[in-house]
Amino acid sequence: MIKQYFYLTFIVFFVSISSCSAQKELSNESIWSTSDYRPKYVYSVNSMKDGEHFSLLENNKIVEYAYQDFGVPTRVILDLNTLLFNSNKLTANDYTFNADETKVLIATEKKSIYRRSYTARYFIVDLNSMAISELARNAPQELADFSPDGRLVAYVQDNNLFYYDIETKETTQVTSDGQKNRIINGGTDWVYEEEFAITKGFYWSNDSKKIAYYQFDETDVPEYIMPLYLHRAYPFNYTFKYPKAGEQNSKLSVNIYELTSKKSFNVINNSVIYEYFPRMTWTNSDELCILGLNRHQNNLSYMLVNSYNAEAVDIKVFHTDVSDTYVEIDDNLIFLSKEEALLRTSEKDGFNHIYKIGLNGKEKQITSGKWDVIELKGVDEETGTVYYTSAEEGAIYETLYAISLKGKNQVKLSDNVGSNNADFSTGMKYYINYYSNANTPYLITLHKSNGKRIKVLEDNKPLNKTLRSLNLSSKEFITIRGEKEDLNASIIKPHNFDPAKRYPVYFNIYNGPGSNLVSDKWQGNNYMFHQLLASKGYIVISVDTRGTMYRGAKFKKSTYLQLGKLETEDMIAVAKEVGKWDFVDSERIGVQGWSYGGYMTALCMTKGAEIFKMGIAVAPVTNWRWYDNIYTERFMRTPQENPIGYDDNSPINHVQKMKGNFLIVHGSGDDNVHLQNTMEMTEALVAHNILFDMAVYTNKNHSIYGGKTRLHLFNKILTYTLNNL
Repeated sequence: MIKQYFYLTFIVFFVSISSCSAQKELSNESIWSTSDYRPKYVYSVNSMKDGEHFSLLENNKIVEYAYQDFGVPTRVILDLNTLLFNSNKLTANDYTFNADETKVLIATEKKSIYRRSYTARYFIVDLNSMAISELARNAPQELADFSPDGRLVAYVQDNNLFYYDIETKETTQVTSDGQKNRIINGGTDWVYEEEFAITKGFYWSNDSKKIAYYQFDETDVPEYIMPLYLHRAYPFNYTFKYPKAGEQNSKLSVNIYELTSKKSFNVINNSVIYEYFPRMTWTNSDELCILGLNRHQNNLSYMLVNSYNAEAVDIKVFHTDVSDTYVEIDDNLIFLSKEEALLRTSEKDGFNHIYKIGLNGKEKQITSGKWDVIELKGVDEETGTVYYTSAEEGAIYETLYAISLKGKNQVKLSDNVGSNNADFSTGMKYYINYYSNANTPYLITLHKSNGKRIKVLEDNKPLNKTLRSLNLSSKEFITIRGEKEDLNASIIKPHNFDPAKRYPVYFNIYNGPGSNLVSDKWQGNNYMFHQLLASKGYIVISVDTRGTMYRGAKFKKSTYLQLGKLETEDMIAVAKEVGKWDFVDSERIGVQGWSYGGYMTALCMTKGAEIFKMGIAVAPVTNWRWYDNIYTERFMRTPQENPIGYDDNSPINHVQKMKGNFLIVHGSGDDNVHLQNTMEMTEALVAHNILFDMAVYTNKNHSIYGGKTRLHLFNKILTYTLNNL
């Protein structure tokens, strides 16, 4: 999924901000190179099995706390500073417990691959004896995971699936045909990781006797070659499989490996009916549930593998979700333990709501109304209570609710209007609520599951004091008329705003499906940068056009088969409307966006050339033919089926209309939206003798960060805006 990147530096548990006794002037340097405006946060809270305690990784120690007495350690579970393996200290990047919490799996030396995937070296520590075992040698591993009984650890190494017996220290190799850019066993390929948000491709059965796993055959998937510049005479050409719109996917099979027989059985392969298997999981009765999705992504089947052997497989489809456009894939999928049913969300009634689906196919709608459920947080089957967040108070808000499994007795749990995101304990006894609004950083509080607040964990008072000292302008929420209807928008005016003056307008946009910019929540450094622009005399506006989230399926899916068309019409209409305001200089309207927002910026600067005088497109898609097939075809179908939809809304085909000042920015190591997009766009601009400015960040990926890169990028954005708007 392409999306605008808002990055924080993740530090386990509390992150401290610098002392601001000597207040610095708001600047890019203070925003991007210091921690002056970084909120304190509560990270990596791992609930323990009793639901009364949680653990944290602090200073290379795993420390236990009680929810009821948050902040006071009850014990140190493991101090890795006192343990040596082969005379070396282990430095943990992450950890997981086995089911009875007698062993812990430590991940060290983590190295990123793509957005979510990474390799690591794993070690198993027996918490009773403090004995340490290395999971595997010779090469880093991926995705290590305890079996439910805690005796085994499965993992992927060099594209093959293995498991390790902790007691005997024996390793069993499940597959042997793994090969880079050909066969992946137990992991996922690039496009599954990016668009279905999964990297782990194997799943233990509840009895620990079977492993279900994906096998991706990437052999026939086209390759993308990305040069990396490593300070040597010749670049290193990094080659990986990337299926673009209309291109062939991996051949995918779902297999089950039996530990007793040491045999794998093929269960199902992708085919004309099912192009994708975006999720699979074991039910509580140890039947494998597989979700099958067609290539158009508008027909989703829920299947149960009832039996299998070398000769035959019995698969039953017990539920389907069908749409005229597309069906969303997410993690709103919970199997119940007290009945043969699951909870899921669907937009089938026009809004995203929670349903209970029996394995016999019977369904019951639990939530209803003209608003969208945002996330299914969990269920307490003892009390029959479902917890979820929704946009019931409006598309810009996120609120926590509880409701019974029967769809009755809805209760609002959130105290404050804005953004509320809850992290529940095991057993749903407690939750930590992360609240913020557009102008206020995080208020983090601990609650009982009925909503009663136990204590404040972090209120960010020092940062709030710092922000007040800067005399910032409040971000306000308004509606602006688009092409067809009123649209949600946010606006930041200069601190010393004078309605008798005329100000330039800087639109910061995204506009793509699956993400809203106009949200009443803290947006970190980007908020501070927009405040910096406001301090320079700019009005900063964001607009959620048609195609964005939480206003129902009709609004979101209105852009189907024509990404960019309605969004651009809305942006042009909004800019015209804003240009009529008495305090706006209609000759000085600019636009900036990242990723899908960069794509929209290029369209605004071409189709809206008479309105937009400056555009800054960062990491833009410029032609949907160059983007991956799962994302693109979900909204556009294939280029072969919908050539007009692709070509009419590609800014490359409209460059001759451009009149304003245009800056295009890309990372040369962008594995997601390839540099090819910017190169094709600039080639078209040159062909029409259209002047433009360009910046390429060497080896940087889609997020364009690392070292002083962000500072450099936003200095460039600020300077370009000051000089051209």
